[in-house]
Amino acid sequence: MMTINSICVCGAGTMGSGIAQAAAQSGFHTILYELNESVLEKAKKSIQQNLASLVAKGKITTDWMQGVMGRIRFTNDLQDCLADIIIEAIVEKPELKIALFNQLAELNHSEVIFASNTSSLSVSRIAEGIQRPERVIGMHFFNPATIMKLVEVVNTPLTNSHTTDTVVALTKAMGKVPVLCSDAPGFIVNRVARPFYIESLRLAEEGKTEMEQIDRLMESTGFKLGPFRLMDLIGNDVNYAVSCSVYDQLDSPERLKPSFIQEQKVKEGKLGKKTGEGYYRYS
Repeated sequence: MMTINSICVCGAGTMGSGIAQAAAQSGFHTILYELNESVLEKAKKSIQQNLASLVAKGKITTDWMQGVMGRIRFTNDLQDCLADIIIEAIVEKPELKIALFNQLAELNHSEVIFASNTSSLSVSRIAEGIQRPERVIGMHFFNPATIMKLVEVVNTPLTNSHTTDTVVALTKAMGKVPVLCSDAPGFIVNRVARPFYIESLRLAEEGKTEMEQIDRLMESTGFKLGPFRLMDLIGNDVNYAVSCSVYDQLDSPERLKPSFIQEQKVKEGKLGKKTGEGYYRYS
């Protein structure tokens, strides 16, 4: 098992910036890479605001906040991406993930671990396109990554025990709870969650009840968020993409057919909280 001292996160969107913040808060030297400079700057401001909020609530000190920010290197230069583990959180296209990992393999030492934060793509397919696929693994965080404890550690048939043991230990060192699973459509959580979202959408499509009513009923039974509020938090683009991915990988079962309501929301750019409107409006 390798000791991890440095972490590089590629992709500074919601998930990437959250993972980088969580890594730095856990004491790791962290690199956050993003080619788009405006996205990188937005991520930096978001992390600063998140930490400032904790300071305002008395949960951390200003010195501790400055220490966390000091452990993060923000860069749009791929040459800076040198670390013991690379965690990618870029767009959900396997060919782009494979290309990124292969570029970074040329820059890094031979033992570097490549972890994908994909929520539903085949990690095995990604691994097959990488030199030394035994060091490729899934490390699926949940949003918000700074708060949610669960991390799905996804083994492929090619992943070796050294990689798995190292990533499990790293996950624990970050204060998270690792759950081991084998590579399969949707892994565990997204596979189980598909009926929760899709049946709720189906009820709305068929005019059986209102979205707000479904959310109220589910929340009254103990769910922290109903399906529509949760999809707005996750992002309809992300949620819809996962539904499509699982549906395709399982040979298109009718019960898991993605919703045309959600497809329309994505086409209209009504992605949820991050765009100000989804199934609900946000000020």
